[in-house]
Amino acid sequence: MKLAEALILRADYQKRIEQLKSRLLQNIQVQEGDDPYENPKELMKELTDLLSQLQDLVQKINKTNLLTPFNETESLADVLVKRDLIGQERSIYSNLLEQANFRQDRYSRSEIKYVTTINVKENQKHVDELSKKYRLLDMKIQELNWQTDLLEK
Repeated sequence: MKLAEALILRADYQKRIEQLKSRLLQNIQVQEGDDPYENPKELMKELTDLLSQLQDLVQKINKTNLLTPFNETESLADVLVKRDLIGQERSIYSNLLEQANFRQDRYSRSEIKYVTTINVKENQKHVDELSKKYRLLDMKIQELNWQTDLLEK
């Protein structure tokens, strides 16, 4: 199995776990005398099995990321951290720009006037550069994910 396939499977497991959680919550209590639509014990067993499969898969993914070279100096795990931090920085600066661009209507000169304290144009350029850096790095990561075989324990 390729690493990219394992990542897709992980997302599927996580989605199924959330669905099982929801189904459990819907069937955990019923009116006295009624039967639940689904057997909670069976749902709990299915949830436990799925969580075990997810744990095994995540451990294999983590091992693969750690031991797969991305370039001469960094592993795939190192670059994933770098990509996530670039994304976080981009998100923070985007939120700052959104706040800086907020227009507040004033109805008279006596109302308080707010001014932006950052250079919007410079910061927008920085967000654009971060977006490009994130996108290029993510494309290389995705390419490597489809070329890399998932390592077994």
